[in-house]
Amino acid sequence: MMIGESWAQIGSTIAGLMFTLATLQQFFPHQLRLSLQQFVLASLQQFSLVQKVCDKLVNLFSPYIHITFPEYSGYWSNQAFDAIETYVGALSTTKASLLKGSLVQNSKAVVLTRDDRKVCDEFHAVKVWWVLEPSPTSSSEDRYFQLIFHRQHRDLITGSYLDHVLEQGKAIQAKNKQRRLYTNNPSENWSSYKKNLWSDIAFESPATFQTIAMDPNKKEEIINDLVSFSQGKEYYMKLGKPWKRGYLLYGPPGTGKSTMIAAMANFLNYDIYDLELTTVKNNTELRKLLTETSSKSIIVIEDIDCSLDVTGERKKARPKSNEKETEPGNEKTSKVTLSGILNFIDGTWSACGTGRIFIFTTNHIDKLDPALIRRGRMDMHIELSYCSFEAFKILAKNYLDVDSHDLFEKIGILLKETELTPADVAENLMPKREKKGPDACLNSLIQALEDAKEKAKLKAEKEKNIKINKGKNMKFYAKRLLF
Repeated sequence: MMIGESWAQIGSTIAGLMFTLATLQQFFPHQLRLSLQQFVLASLQQFSLVQKVCDKLVNLFSPYIHITFPEYSGYWSNQAFDAIETYVGALSTTKASLLKGSLVQNSKAVVLTRDDRKVCDEFHAVKVWWVLEPSPTSSSEDRYFQLIFHRQHRDLITGSYLDHVLEQGKAIQAKNKQRRLYTNNPSENWSSYKKNLWSDIAFESPATFQTIAMDPNKKEEIINDLVSFSQGKEYYMKLGKPWKRGYLLYGPPGTGKSTMIAAMANFLNYDIYDLELTTVKNNTELRKLLTETSSKSIIVIEDIDCSLDVTGERKKARPKSNEKETEPGNEKTSKVTLSGILNFIDGTWSACGTGRIFIFTTNHIDKLDPALIRRGRMDMHIELSYCSFEAFKILAKNYLDVDSHDLFEKIGILLKETELTPADVAENLMPKREKKGPDACLNSLIQALEDAKEKAKLKAEKEKNIKINKGKNMKFYAKRLLF
């Protein structure tokens, strides 16, 4: 009671001083006004000091402990804050009658929350309070949670209770999580709090291993590998290795590399980070992007053979990287090196998160540096080639809902004699008109296969003639040299 009266007196005094200061500005000469303003400001500073002393005295005799969980810790987002926010939000909805609903960006369902900033919780018959407040030390919209509890329960709350909160919060996040597709922003758009390193949208691809067109045995091998990895955290710790895995997807365009990535993400319930190397200026920025990816996610670099300084061309003579970086007017050129990529996927920084999968795709595996795709970096090499008969049957089931047909035998023979990608096969199986049935679609595919076969035959004959003419020309010039 006495403390409340003291604060009322202090507030009244400060209000009187502020009124005096406003009066001085209107009626007193400039020089005298400055002197009196300095006196008033000094008086206010003394009251501020008194306030701090009073706060310390209250904290000294208060039986309650306050623990603060900021939204950001330095430049990094605080994952504990996210888990606490989810836990407290779920807690408040079970005990409140007045709720508000919103569709949160990373959630697949409407999230219900209570409008109150203070929420009470009970753990092993001990009451605690969570308070959400704006950060007093930041001019931005950063927030912090404050946990308040009696000091006699310190060990219980700082141990078992906080573990319970984080575990439950993460479990609720996983249950409500909607998969996201991220892409990196140019570094010019990065803010000081690293909120803009990645842009994201909802990942809604329906691709699954059931619908993907490939050899069933190879498909089963990939699924088993993914399951083994997702359940292998303790095994990796036992080996002393970072819990991560690398997959190299290679093959001609249209063979399903992007579909395979989507199927993997849906199978594991992982987010996808699509890394565009051409917008990354150097290896340092590459590391920053890695540290801002979440654990249990897929990091993809598509068409890596098209990226600068990460192919087998490093064997050729070229200017030293240090000289290249200092050239004027070269600021917009990506200076990510092969060494930077290797450290990204297999160096010390690759262990800053757990459960990550790295995927590289390429149309030309022979162009890649062997150091980049060796086992241990790209642990599993998956070739996605032209459409086989087994893959065709999956596509026929997906597009036409047929398991067998009289034309299957002829299509099987043609698929052995010519090369057509699953994308081309799917395009011919898709009905172009509402009343177009399986017979018309299969005949359309047969025609496409026969056309591709004839085209391949003409191409082979042309190449053969070029070789013959080249051989004749060489003999002709050899004779002229002799005579």
